[in-house]
Amino acid sequence: MKRIFDLLELYKGRYSYKEEAFSIKRNKQWINYSADDYIKYSNILSQAFLSLGITKGKHVATVLDNCPEWNFIDMGLQQIGAIQVPVYPTISIEHFRHIFKDAEINVAVIGTMEIYNYIRDILEEQNIQAFCLEEVDGIKHFDDLLAIVKNNPQEEEIKAISKEQTEEDVATLIYTSGTTGLPKGVMLTHKNLVSQFLAVSPISGLSEQHRALSFLPLCHVYERMLNYMYQNLGLSVYYAESLDKVGENIRETKPHIFCAVPRVIEKTYDKIIAKGRNQKPIPKNIFFWAVNLGKRYDPHHRGNIFYRIQLYLANRIIFNKWRKALGNELDIIVSGSATLQESISRVFWAAGIKVLEGYGLTETSPVIAVSKPNVKDVKIGTVGPALPGVEIKIADDGEILARGPNVMKGYYKHPEWTKKIIDQKGWIKTGDIGKIEDGRFLRITDRKKEMIKTSGGKYIAPQIIETRLKGSPFIEQAVVVGDGWHYAATLIVPNFQHLESWCNVKGLNYPGAEKAIQSDRIIKRIRKEVEKINAQLGKTEQVKRFTLLEKPFSVENQTLSPTLKPRRNQIASTYKETIHQLYEGKTGIDVTSKE
Repeated sequence: MKRIFDLLELYKGRYSYKEEAFSIKRNKQWINYSADDYIKYSNILSQAFLSLGITKGKHVATVLDNCPEWNFIDMGLQQIGAIQVPVYPTISIEHFRHIFKDAEINVAVIGTMEIYNYIRDILEEQNIQAFCLEEVDGIKHFDDLLAIVKNNPQEEEIKAISKEQTEEDVATLIYTSGTTGLPKGVMLTHKNLVSQFLAVSPISGLSEQHRALSFLPLCHVYERMLNYMYQNLGLSVYYAESLDKVGENIRETKPHIFCAVPRVIEKTYDKIIAKGRNQKPIPKNIFFWAVNLGKRYDPHHRGNIFYRIQLYLANRIIFNKWRKALGNELDIIVSGSATLQESISRVFWAAGIKVLEGYGLTETSPVIAVSKPNVKDVKIGTVGPALPGVEIKIADDGEILARGPNVMKGYYKHPEWTKKIIDQKGWIKTGDIGKIEDGRFLRITDRKKEMIKTSGGKYIAPQIIETRLKGSPFIEQAVVVGDGWHYAATLIVPNFQHLESWCNVKGLNYPGAEKAIQSDRIIKRIRKEVEKINAQLGKTEQVKRFTLLEKPFSVENQTLSPTLKPRRNQIASTYKETIHQLYEGKTGIDVTSKE
């Protein structure tokens, strides 16, 4: 297997029997697409794009939620040497305009009327021919694209063209969501992505009898690469309706694996904990006895016989209900994009659900390191050993460097940027700070460019502090600030759902989010949580003041990237006045040091 579209050969042969290659829920019903459908629609689209003048090296944008059509378009383009440019539906108009112009988009396929209305002016300005999966006035329907060849693709012609494609050809152009500046186009070749999904396929231990649920955007290279892995293994892939309905879709499809960012896992965990907290005293005590057992779980050291007996009982009494709530078949959750709280990872492992943390960049297709489901290849709190075929080393300043067949071809139209990030020996600078533990496990400690330097010249790693703060059930989001100031402070979004539950337990009236952040009782309780974290930190790292925010950081308000990472520059700009008042003592809460 050399090119990504060689996956189609599996659906012509080994997986030709599959009736549920891809599934999606529409109008309250799951619609299945078979292996035959996959091949048929991919070929139709190859011919249709050729008819539109899309040939080798030309770019087609897709602005779609996860759906089977995403794969048909992807393979249809790859077979003729054209390049898909997947674009997040949630980015700003400025970024849409930049990407479409920079990539010289002539044709776009978009998902919904909402997206079309959002970018209609850009489509008209740049004379882009567009098709939409929904019926929308003023734009051609996806069926019109399929109808160009009237269900009669010239398969021999497509086959001849596909033979000309090589593993060194660019397969996709992915614009990094970025936490600063305009997005950069990352050129990934067939070799980049094929080397990845072939390397990760043996890790899961899954096969064609298993199911995957996909809900992270396929625009994100992590989900996309795993989508290829699922196909390589022959899994049936179900595409969730939306993030809001993931829980419902999990119970319906009973997946064996899915990929999530830590925030999704943390919110799932918080919901489970909230249910436990609302139980009557005896079942509530049993519930938290099990959770506390789980927090002590270590795959390498299973504990003494007394601990193992207790864990067995916890699984029979409590954790089996967690597994049922997650479809009762779930074996693996792949976590990437940010650091997951160790305690949550331990509890899920104790409950029989393996959380495998991975790490990488869009520029590395993406995986550099990933944990494996067997005990010897996992160390909770790290992102695992290097992926087979990938090399890792730590630079003198602590930056993680990587090299392998997964490293991008370069930044589109910007060789000078490429030279800055990839040296002559092929090592790519990740921009992340980390260390190797036990000779093989990679631990990420922070982003090099996100390190905060106080006015006293001390460096602070904000991610470590933020991850610990978010470990508190009272804190949903936290962003550490302090660059150029004389100490670290924090913007905190409380976990309002937990606060409501806490108020009920304490016999207090929950006042709603707006008044909760002004409540002396609630402020005092959250300050206690911050003090607890401070006790684990060095003097210069400790949070000296914090303020509570009513509205969360989000993709919609541009304070989070599409991969849910904080856009620190945007946050600094949006909350400029709040931060100034925090340091001037006009707002915010002082924290007592616990050194």
